[in-house]
Amino acid sequence: MSHDFLAKLGVDNFRSGDFYSSVITGEANLVGTGEAFTAHSPINGEATSTFRNASVDQLNTVVEQAQAAFKEWRTVPAPLRGEFVRIIGNLAREYKEELAQVITLEAGKILPEALGEVQEWIDICDFAVGLSRQLHGLTIASERPGHRMMEQWHPLGPVAVITAFNFPMAVWAWNSMLGLVCGNAMVLKPSEKTPLCALAIQAIVNKALEQMPEVPKNISSVIIGGREVGQAISEDRRFPLVSATGSTAMGRSVGETVGKRLGRSLLELGGNNAMIVSETADLDLALRAIVFSAVGTAGQRCTTLRRLIAQESVVDNLIERLPKSYSSLRIGDPRAEGNLIGPLVDEGSFDRMQSALKMAVEQGGEVIYGGERITENVPTGGFYVRPAIVRIAHDAPIVHDETFAPILYVTTYKTIDEALDIQNEVPQGLSSAIFTESMREAELFLSPAGSDCGIANVNIGTSGAEIGGAFGGEKDTGGGRESGSDAWKNYMRRSTNTINYGGDLPLAQGIVFE
Repeated sequence: MSHDFLAKLGVDNFRSGDFYSSVITGEANLVGTGEAFTAHSPINGEATSTFRNASVDQLNTVVEQAQAAFKEWRTVPAPLRGEFVRIIGNLAREYKEELAQVITLEAGKILPEALGEVQEWIDICDFAVGLSRQLHGLTIASERPGHRMMEQWHPLGPVAVITAFNFPMAVWAWNSMLGLVCGNAMVLKPSEKTPLCALAIQAIVNKALEQMPEVPKNISSVIIGGREVGQAISEDRRFPLVSATGSTAMGRSVGETVGKRLGRSLLELGGNNAMIVSETADLDLALRAIVFSAVGTAGQRCTTLRRLIAQESVVDNLIERLPKSYSSLRIGDPRAEGNLIGPLVDEGSFDRMQSALKMAVEQGGEVIYGGERITENVPTGGFYVRPAIVRIAHDAPIVHDETFAPILYVTTYKTIDEALDIQNEVPQGLSSAIFTESMREAELFLSPAGSDCGIANVNIGTSGAEIGGAFGGEKDTGGGRESGSDAWKNYMRRSTNTINYGGDLPLAQGIVFE
């Protein structure tokens, strides 16, 4: 497998002998001092890179450097910070193809989806550049004569970003492009499944630093380490904010640890997303949305459709048509043109899928399509599967757990109120959708009595959010919000200011203290 794109990006500059650097800042590239590990491509199981995990001592050095960079960066005018992000975005455009190839190599995404992920990075750069001139507070009416009250938003400090394998560049960009224009230093701890993606990110940042040498060199750093480094990040009071994307179990650990020191955590965790299909729905449109939402990225998106809640009058139609649509999907090497589904990320993911399907059958479900591993006409060594469709009761325990694999559970409802109860009964609350031609059903779904998720869509699927809206969910999804809208406020601290320009000292609430 040729990896020329790594050299073009400059990732090879982070290599020392048999190992890639595990600690990368604008000034230094260091091999970790911990245990060695090898990352493998899900395409064919091939070893792609070897690292040594960074140590907690090395993390301490990175944080010290990030603190120093922050103290300098926080006083730079926000529009100039936006100029740095503009340069990063232009470089991501220039190297879009190569960046996408790294994602495909390590995450197993088909190339069009990988290109889409890099486009998210580019889009959030454009958003952040505009935002750099709009970090505004309010002027607030004071009850005291001769006084003015206002609020300001100030940079927060070094921010840690812990990412998952499935969106190794976009999630970093959502956080870091906003974090940088807000005046913060950014430290990335990537998934150990996608370390080269992190090196590619830092290679782009380093190119931007060359074009804008006045920017502090350590404003963006990468540290590649194991669980102990993640734990140390969560415990470190020098990180006022830790943004973590991954499983609910991981997020709960991060949230508890950061909370104990009264820090902030921004959590993007499990989904277990549902789509309601009404008897009034355009079934052709719904079918297309179901297929992409359920099988895109081999079911390894946090917004993947996992529960299809169909009205009794349309479920048989969908059950008949879905397997036909699934069988037309080309599964194979994600680098090959025309393939729409690539591999699961590793054997562990395959094992969890098989375990979930077994439990579904034990709990009364019926696998009506797929679920098996594919070994013909696919690269040897990868775990390619046929996406599964399972008809099962909505309250089966397995349906309330999220399996990060292409399994679609199909259940039915009679009334819209019942459908909403089924939609909301799971612990997770990320993305949701309804297909309906009824204005009343659509508005009910979006109302306070409707979907309890952070994302609620009408006549589009659960997957494929735009960067302009705030991304995140409720309940076991963690409550965090990233990307658009006013998510930038996560990366700043609010200061309420009162100015007395009069000659007296009146107290609030009319208190007299003389």
